[in-house]
Amino acid sequence: MVDLGRYFSMFAPRQSGKTTFIEALCEQLHRDSTYIAIFLSFQEYKKLDKPEFYAEIDKYLYDQLITRLKQVNCDKTEAVQQFLNRHHLTNNISFKALFEGLNGILQFKKIVVFIDEFDGIPQIELESFLTTLRELYQKHKKVTHKALYSIGLIGIRNITKLVVGGVSPFNIADHVEIPPFSLKNIRDLYAQYTEETNQPFTEEAVKKIHEETGGQTWLVNRLGAILTVDVKPETVEPIDEKDVDTAIQLLLDEKNDHFDNLYEKAKLYKETFVEIVFDNVKYRVDNQDQSWLEQYGLIKKKEAKAVVANNIYKRRFTETFFTEADIDENIITQVVGQTGDSLNMENILLDFAKYITQIGVRAFYQEDKPYEKVGQFLLTAWLYQFVRGGEGELHYEIVTGLGRMDILLSHRGKKYIIETKVNRYDDISTILGEGIIQVSLKYLATEGVGEGYLVIFDTRTPVGVSCKPQYHEDGDKKVTSFTIGIGRND
Repeated sequence: MVDLGRYFSMFAPRQSGKTTFIEALCEQLHRDSTYIAIFLSFQEYKKLDKPEFYAEIDKYLYDQLITRLKQVNCDKTEAVQQFLNRHHLTNNISFKALFEGLNGILQFKKIVVFIDEFDGIPQIELESFLTTLRELYQKHKKVTHKALYSIGLIGIRNITKLVVGGVSPFNIADHVEIPPFSLKNIRDLYAQYTEETNQPFTEEAVKKIHEETGGQTWLVNRLGAILTVDVKPETVEPIDEKDVDTAIQLLLDEKNDHFDNLYEKAKLYKETFVEIVFDNVKYRVDNQDQSWLEQYGLIKKKEAKAVVANNIYKRRFTETFFTEADIDENIITQVVGQTGDSLNMENILLDFAKYITQIGVRAFYQEDKPYEKVGQFLLTAWLYQFVRGGEGELHYEIVTGLGRMDILLSHRGKKYIIETKVNRYDDISTILGEGIIQVSLKYLATEGVGEGYLVIFDTRTPVGVSCKPQYHEDGDKKVTSFTIGIGRND
């Protein structure tokens, strides 16, 4: 596209390799003395006023332009310097005039401008700046010899779809996506680690990293560092799947800027993120919350569904939200305690019902409609209290051979399977019967467990109505059900 004089945008989530990619491209272009690659960044410009904004562009663009002309011994360097001395950038009009003027001086050089972190442009200047670029492109797109030959805008938003004032000022541009690492990319990258450390990675380890990271570039690189520096330092022993499990846990427990930045974004759209974690949510291209979560790299489209971008993000941010669910540990009564090596799951779920009575049902409704995944999220957060000390594991939305299990809690070698349902309009007996069959025939049989639990959040039962467990037997399988009222009293 650069060779063809195209304008383009390239967006991807932060720490996806955009800047590294463009820096490498600049180096490649500079192997040809025809090209003058200018690399700008708007990262710290958002709060600048118009004169300050253009003064910063003036400083960095002019310096790189003259430096490059001197490097290639261009005979027009002095003429360009004189022109720049008397032409300073103050607004979009002067920016356009800059390249109009350079057209008359640099007829056989091709200036390519890359603007990184374009999202940082001052909002007041967004429309006029993009419109100016559009005008430059339209006026000179059929001209072979022109100063501003190609331009690339890099950020987390797809600028080509941006509409300002009812029109798209940059619809003349192509769009480029940076894909995540493929399995081959990861294999090739870790071969470089092996060259430096003499530590081979087993194929199973590489596949597991690809599976857990979804190819997210920062995660892949960070795990490579953890594996060779923290998990297996100063050894030539192969790095295997167990080592990867250890490294992932270290990463999940780590405080770093990558997770901190994404967490702040996930918090902005917490309900949508949680819903995507806990359900097969349809991918909607025009849904604003999904769009922003996707641009930040937290979710992606998989077939027709919106899913969390990778397993590591899913575990890290969901568990963070669990700890913030504002569950008062004093509510958990003494009878919830363990019986030998077992959890008294019946009492745990009864206390959860009391917790729902205490907090009320406002969180369960959006625009007067029951919000299905709140109950499942709160229940999972409740159960998380019993594994957070490292004595067990909590899994949610687990795919099995016969379906998708809502919650699987493993504690001291014992499995607890919990299925959740929301009853909005039906007779409770209908959804109860369906749930019992689902738990007993699908999940208990698959996992080789004799007892499971069914929790029904019922909109037809007022909140606060006493929840009593009901026991159901199906052959050698036992299902204990709980109906928790989330009906409003108004």
